[in-house]
Amino acid sequence: MKKPDGHAFSTRVVHHTRPVAEWQGATLPPIFQTTAFAHDTAENLSNAFAGKNADPIYSRLTNPTNQALEKVMAGLEGGAGTIAMASGMAAVANTCMALLRAGDEFVAGTSLFMSTYQLFAGIFKKYGITVRAVNPLDLDAVNNAVTDKTRFVYIETIGNPVMDVPDIRALADLAHGHGLPLVVDNTLGTPFLCRPLELGADAVIHSTTKYLCGHGAAMGGVVIDGGAFDWTQERFADFAPFVDRKGRLALLDRIWREHHINFGTTQAPFHSYLTLIGIDTLALRMERHVANAMVVARFLATRPEVAWVNYPGLEDHPCHGLAARQFESKGFGGLLTFGLKDPAACPGFINRLKLVLHLANLGDCRTLAIHPFSTQYVSFDDATRKKLAIGPEMVRLSVGIENPDDICADIAQALEQCR
Repeated sequence: MKKPDGHAFSTRVVHHTRPVAEWQGATLPPIFQTTAFAHDTAENLSNAFAGKNADPIYSRLTNPTNQALEKVMAGLEGGAGTIAMASGMAAVANTCMALLRAGDEFVAGTSLFMSTYQLFAGIFKKYGITVRAVNPLDLDAVNNAVTDKTRFVYIETIGNPVMDVPDIRALADLAHGHGLPLVVDNTLGTPFLCRPLELGADAVIHSTTKYLCGHGAAMGGVVIDGGAFDWTQERFADFAPFVDRKGRLALLDRIWREHHINFGTTQAPFHSYLTLIGIDTLALRMERHVANAMVVARFLATRPEVAWVNYPGLEDHPCHGLAARQFESKGFGGLLTFGLKDPAACPGFINRLKLVLHLANLGDCRTLAIHPFSTQYVSFDDATRKKLAIGPEMVRLSVGIENPDDICADIAQALEQCR
């Protein structure tokens, strides 16, 4: 999709409104590796604390390198404002906590990243907050889960590791019909495949650790506010002070004032800098990620050792048609899962991989494999793992940007020894 300036995404992602004049011609910002910033007058620092100027005060509050990343991410997602944080989970937690109070409820899809699920179903429960988890593909189930205590609807663009693709526009319309915001974790989609704000979502979250950084080099997260939701509704009367200060950016103001700066979830400036370097090649890398993932998915589907392959790019995937439309046929992401016919062979398969790395991350330029049942979900009871579709036969593969023939050859040699 092109923007009014006529530039395609692959061009904007390289140039993305860098104020090079302010940086003495540099195309990347300086790394402001400092804890605090001096002010010429007492009045200026007072005005900064009062929000009357945007001058930096203390790096836990704001940092110019982080602000450069925030500006870029707002531009790429089409948002009105952004906060950069220390991790993707910091962005998830701070956004949700800014929306919730004790006794509140929210609706979330059941296909959630492991730590997000633990936060929603376990930690929030301790504070009297209820998540109503439903199949995000079932609009009736989502609609029926909404009560007068509901504060928002939460989904992932592509469920990790369930690999389902909810209809963002339909869910945004449903949420707005109840006067609720829709929050979307777009980590697996990235702005290359999907920009949820353009489909009606109200806030977008990323773990920038993944595809945005792209090299396994820096932790980080962001939340981007679309600036379109009406926070003056009676249901959100508690937002009044933030509306008075920031209007339609009340959510972002509340996240920053109440949670981000007080919980100390600050992004390291050097990590923002590394992420900005990664973003330069996002479009190029994503083209290779999605192309390679399709090759690998089709290859796995031919293997006699493999019971099933779960990837939205395959024509028999239940979300294939919606994903093709929602992602404008640019691809289906770089993550897939597959199941071995013999679940007991999974550890041996992992151990025999030579090119593919075994580690707990995704979105790296390298291909990565993990056995979710015995690692990320090892502390979950069997009933919960079954509800989340985490079986002992499942292997999750984050497909990298290597030559696809080499990826497939490594998988093949590991599979051959599983017979």
